[in-house]
Amino acid sequence: MGQDSTLDEDVLSETKSLWKVIGLGAVTASMCCLPSVVWVLFAGSSAIIAADQLSNNLYYGIARPIIYSIAIAMVGTGLVIHFRSRGVCTLDQAKKERRRIINTTLAVLTSTFVIYFIWNYIVLELVGVALGLPWAESAIWK
Repeated sequence: MGQDSTLDEDVLSETKSLWKVIGLGAVTASMCCLPSVVWVLFAGSSAIIAADQLSNNLYYGIARPIIYSIAIAMVGTGLVIHFRSRGVCTLDQAKKERRRIINTTLAVLTSTFVIYFIWNYIVLELVGVALGLPWAESAIWK
């Protein structure tokens, strides 16, 4: 019984650590739209046109691939820190833990993408439309 509770605590600790990586990656990837929503939220309707132009410049310009690259680098760095804190520091240890590393990495990347998709294309779009941003025509539900 004692060994099972220790294992559960380890899994819970590992999951908490990974959710920070997932959340940070998803929020970073949504930096094309999040600043516009925050701007309109604080500045009001006087900032709608400027905020829409900002989001268009960020989303359709060179910034989006750069932001995505930064988000992927942040998730990768978070995974390296996560595994190193769990004792996987050498290539031999990584080879022994290969299956766990691959499964965890795939789960984190998938979760990051799903959270990003829901956050950016559903939550932020709904909030943006509710605040008056002209995103309804290009919304994902159209």
